[in-house]
Amino acid sequence: MATLTSTGTWLSDEQKQALRQTAEAIVADGKGILAADESVGTMGKRLSQVNLENTDDNRRKFRQLLFTSDKEIGKYLGGCILFHETLYQKADDGTPFVKLLNDLGIIPGIKVDKGVVPLAGTQGESTTQGMDDLGKRCAQYYADGCRFAKWRCVLKIGEHQPSPLAILENANVLARYASTCQQNGIVPIVEPEVLMDGAHNLARCQAVTEKVLAATYKALSDHNVYLEGTLLKPNMCLPGQGCEEKSTAEQIGEATVTTFRRTLPAAVPGVTFLSGGQSEEEASINLNAINVYANKCAEKRPWKLSFSYGRALQYSTIMAWQGKDENIKAAQDVLLNRAKANWAASQAKFAASGAGAAQDSLFVANHQY
Repeated sequence: MATLTSTGTWLSDEQKQALRQTAEAIVADGKGILAADESVGTMGKRLSQVNLENTDDNRRKFRQLLFTSDKEIGKYLGGCILFHETLYQKADDGTPFVKLLNDLGIIPGIKVDKGVVPLAGTQGESTTQGMDDLGKRCAQYYADGCRFAKWRCVLKIGEHQPSPLAILENANVLARYASTCQQNGIVPIVEPEVLMDGAHNLARCQAVTEKVLAATYKALSDHNVYLEGTLLKPNMCLPGQGCEEKSTAEQIGEATVTTFRRTLPAAVPGVTFLSGGQSEEEASINLNAINVYANKCAEKRPWKLSFSYGRALQYSTIMAWQGKDENIKAAQDVLLNRAKANWAASQAKFAASGAGAAQDSLFVANHQY
């Protein structure tokens, strides 16, 4: 009788140790992730907010601003997700961006999916492409300094969505991606995002998120993924953008933690939430509430609950910069403050400020990276 392969046994002890150490370091001591992995097109939308042309150099200058911040930011950020272009860019003085991040104590990561595509046989649902040459790309990215990766799948809530097919397909794609990453020494961040688009209430989002996460971890188990060497990047449980029934941060915290207690294995070191179109302030307030509720049931929450924010870390920063050299220091101070705020929220110690651009809505319907 054939012996079943146990989770992670196809990796050597040394491989497992390296993966686990990286995953744990990213979320150590309340640290989170700066998601600077916007595609060329999405970065163009960011630059247009401050009337800048979408050129290679303007994209490089903004990322340089992020990666030359005060060394203090390394206390609050454990990782940074890069786009392929950004991985190979350099600062004005010729220093590679990867070295700048390492010098800050921030682990470089890389977006490896190639975007969302329609899933045939469904009503407007999707899967994510990029598996064909993933192993080869991961090997190269590891050689070039990356130690973790991100792959985003998207699920919509509608009258008949998400369908069982969409849930199953995206779970399996995430599992195949995770296994391929680990073969190449890279920690996979598993991202099954349930979108805020729609008029659904908090209870519906919680129910859908539970089903999506349960299917995802079943697939990860089926593919023998080493869970201790992974991170989860999920949505918070939130009412849809068009829902008239508003929920408090406390209700969001309880719904989100309850979802994880029902679906998320204890072996996973940490959760790095996506902001999903919340304002910067909302993303911090709700992260704080999640940790406040989790602390009430501390013996049943083995994972770190942190952040992996793009828009919710960068919006105020780029608005402060405005593409002007004389504003770089002020913009870096804004980034430092947002990173520190979310670091505090990861420890249930955030106090809302209620001021400035951090209040602006960042919701974009059917958001693409």
